[in-house]
Amino acid sequence: MAAEKFDLVVIGSGPGGYVAAIRAAQLGLSTAVVEKEESLGGTCLNIGCIPSKALLDSSELYDKMGHQAKEHGILAEGVRLDLAAMMQRKEKIVRQMASGVATLFRGNRIATYRGIGQLVAPGRVTVLPVAGAEKPSQAVELEARSIIIATGSVAVELSNLPFDGKSILSSTEALSFEKVPERLLVVGAGAIGLELGSVWARLGAKVQVVELMPQILPGWDARLARSLARLLEKQGMSIALATKVQGVAKSRKGVVLSGIDATGKELAFEGTKILVAVGRKPYTEGLGLAEAGVKLDERGRIAVDEGFRTSLPGVYAIGDVIAGPMLAHKAEDEGIAVAELIAGRAGHVSYSTIPGVVYTWPEAATVGKSEEQLTSQGITYRSGEFYFRANGRALAAESTDGFVKILADATSDRVLGVHILGPWASDLISEAVTVMEFGGSAEDIARTVHAHPTLTEVVREAALAVDKRAIHAPPLAVTGTRSAAPKT
Repeated sequence: MAAEKFDLVVIGSGPGGYVAAIRAAQLGLSTAVVEKEESLGGTCLNIGCIPSKALLDSSELYDKMGHQAKEHGILAEGVRLDLAAMMQRKEKIVRQMASGVATLFRGNRIATYRGIGQLVAPGRVTVLPVAGAEKPSQAVELEARSIIIATGSVAVELSNLPFDGKSILSSTEALSFEKVPERLLVVGAGAIGLELGSVWARLGAKVQVVELMPQILPGWDARLARSLARLLEKQGMSIALATKVQGVAKSRKGVVLSGIDATGKELAFEGTKILVAVGRKPYTEGLGLAEAGVKLDERGRIAVDEGFRTSLPGVYAIGDVIAGPMLAHKAEDEGIAVAELIAGRAGHVSYSTIPGVVYTWPEAATVGKSEEQLTSQGITYRSGEFYFRANGRALAAESTDGFVKILADATSDRVLGVHILGPWASDLISEAVTVMEFGGSAEDIARTVHAHPTLTEVVREAALAVDKRAIHAPPLAVTGTRSAAPKT
């Protein structure tokens, strides 16, 4: 069988893979993409970021109509949930975006192969048929000067909570319930657990979150995490922290999750379904990595150098299969960078300024260092905070929960970290990312004109508060914004 030849073959069409393919095609490389699923776009588009955000927006609108419309002088009586229609809207958005990726592939003359991409040797990929596919295909041999592995990740399964697709579920199944579960148990208080927990809590489920660590969003700014936890509990979610899951048993009403807290007290949580959201792991199954000689690190990720090169010549890896945060936008930037490197250009990713976002309401967003990290590293800093409740746009929108915190170097004033809990934090964090990319200071933000009335003014006021001169805060509140890490 003669191999079909390309300059580049990309295995995986998620955010990293499809972006890498498009950028490579723009740079004049003949490019092919191998995808095992029928739909392009990977986990993020099909069973992750996009469908979850569709449900978050729909459930938020439903909740506002039932609980906040009256405050706006809107009397919306008899608001009812049509879950099937909500799910249809979600699927329509996913299909539209997947179709958009296919259109981009056609426009950039990127060849697409449906199947399982397997490395055979440097420069060679075999596309194997997918078992059970509606349209079975023959194995195809591809040859390329360069190969990118961008196969993403899959949900982590706990040994004492194995997925069964009925009672113990991953995020995939939790995106497509046919009815609102009476009681939903969520194991894991990271972004996925909190977002999907929020969706079903707004739609009427009693949601219990169980987290092993002593705070939600482990690794995030501690005060932001505590504040978000309080707000989620006000919305009806229950949160058990520092609790280790022991196992699960069937009950008359569904399941009983057993656990033990930090004091050794045994706990039992009864629910209809259990969502296990304790993280994700690289998807490397069936790629033939070991046989081809591609080395993995101690955590099962593909080992790469600063140019995304694996141990096999001409083979690169990006996204969730390599080290770093498992975020779609991180994979996208790596996709652009690796395509440019392969094409002989300069490619680079600024890992210190990759933002993280949790799409609860209010939203949470972060970039750079937290106070805990700065303190542990002995870095002296100043902190400025400002609250959304003092912002006119937030008041007009009835979205006043949360704050902006800016951490700046005590000597240079360079911004070291920004943490936002509040309305549209996902959008507001971009200003902080841009300033940090340019090595900017809190003073740079403070002296930049921000439109009024907008939520962005809270970011500016927090920057002013770093120097104890926030305009719209009482003097005592301003005085309390400065802090410094202990000297080492």
